[in-house]
Amino acid sequence: MALKINELCVNCDVCEPVCPNKAISMGPEIYVIDPGLCTECVGHFDEPQCVAVCPVECIDPDPEHPESEEQLLAKLFRLRAQGVTE
Repeated sequence: MALKINELCVNCDVCEPVCPNKAISMGPEIYVIDPGLCTECVGHFDEPQCVAVCPVECIDPDPEHPESEEQLLAKLFRLRAQGVTE
């Protein structure tokens, strides 16, 4: 399942640089996560790095984008093949 940043975000800027897939960017008011790029760090780390560094715990699973670990890993391989991530 992709992740989603909720309204508790304080725009502290710590999540964006730790995302290995560059899925996080500044939205109109708060940071947003592109579900097409988010793999919850599967294939990179044991836990989502944005969640690990978030000081206000504002990153939740996105119920609109349910994905299994296998689907997240397949997405990572597609992104790598497209040159989007390392």
